[in-house]
Amino acid sequence: MNSLLELLRTDPWPWYVTGPLIGSMVPLLLWIGNHLFGVSSSLRHICAAAVPCGLPYFAYDWRKDIWNLWFVGGIAAGGVVAVTWLEGGGPEALAPAMVERLQSFGLTGSGDLLPRELFLADGPFGRIGWGIVIIGGFLVGFGARYAGGCTGGHTIAGIATLQRASLVASIAFFIGGLVTARWFLPALWEALV
Repeated sequence: MNSLLELLRTDPWPWYVTGPLIGSMVPLLLWIGNHLFGVSSSLRHICAAAVPCGLPYFAYDWRKDIWNLWFVGGIAAGGVVAVTWLEGGGPEALAPAMVERLQSFGLTGSGDLLPRELFLADGPFGRIGWGIVIIGGFLVGFGARYAGGCTGGHTIAGIATLQRASLVASIAFFIGGLVTARWFLPALWEALV
């Protein structure tokens, strides 16, 4: 048992181990209960269960998809277990080129995955930046519902089940991420700082 814990406590596992583990969830869910892998639909189920407001979008039997809520709860519980008992070597370090880029924006963080200065009340984000983060979160949620699923659902499950719409959505997600990271975020940063 101790050797298993030591294996789990090591540095992050390489992509060629974790990728197949995540990918194996698609056939496992299909085989066990004829369910598709995806997380974004769980928010709809939570709203339908917790806020019976009479809107047609939430008027369905959410109990038939309760497995999805258990699945998402397991993801959250797994995160708690990992942070509490399976601590690795600390936060993930950024690539040196990214650290250099962040320092060019005036961030002096140690190269952790999340530069601490971004989240200070008097930091570069401030109130305007947090507003952008909140609006961005709503837009991501809307986009996931509009696209009929999130990036994980489309890219992992949709492509694995040979759905053309999922391939198109995944390509759009990728292009949107590249455009945002390359042009939009630097322009936003310059406007905020």
